[in-house]
Amino acid sequence: MAHSTKSTTSQFGKIGIGLHWISALLIVILLGSGFRAGFTTDTDVKTAALQVHLPVAILVLILTVTRLIWWWRFDTKPGPVAGIPPWQDRIARWTHRGLYAAVILLLASGIAMSVISGLPDALFGSAAFPELAELPPRAGHGIGARVMVGLVMLHAGATLYHHFYLKDKTLKRIWFQKA
Repeated sequence: MAHSTKSTTSQFGKIGIGLHWISALLIVILLGSGFRAGFTTDTDVKTAALQVHLPVAILVLILTVTRLIWWWRFDTKPGPVAGIPPWQDRIARWTHRGLYAAVILLLASGIAMSVISGLPDALFGSAAFPELAELPPRAGHGIGARVMVGLVMLHAGATLYHHFYLKDKTLKRIWFQKA
């Protein structure tokens, strides 16, 4: 049987699955391009990385708002997989909340840096490249990116643990084939 557009008590729906995996891919691109830009002194490399980073960040902003509205107004998330201990369910819920909080922190600090510095004009216009390291939101952006990496690793690691060791349906519930 094909996926429903909306989630059921045991399976995510097509929209939730699509939003999840598109967001995941774009967040990996953001982390890669952001760290590339942050750890180079070569202005050309930094510019190229940020020319990817800014438009992808805008897409993640749109997807994150869409996801939050989708879960708040139109759909409900499935409950935990049967047999999951309550402590694992709590860790999963807090990890998801942390991921959303990190995305929002990174988007807010990135927008602040862009506005304060005039970065879009430097990347897509003719303005000189600004010194981003000196901007107040830069510290929060760097810390948030590292927190995001840790949360993504925890999230992916737990998923792989459930899929390969416990052999439960955790990963299958958010994948494109029915669990």
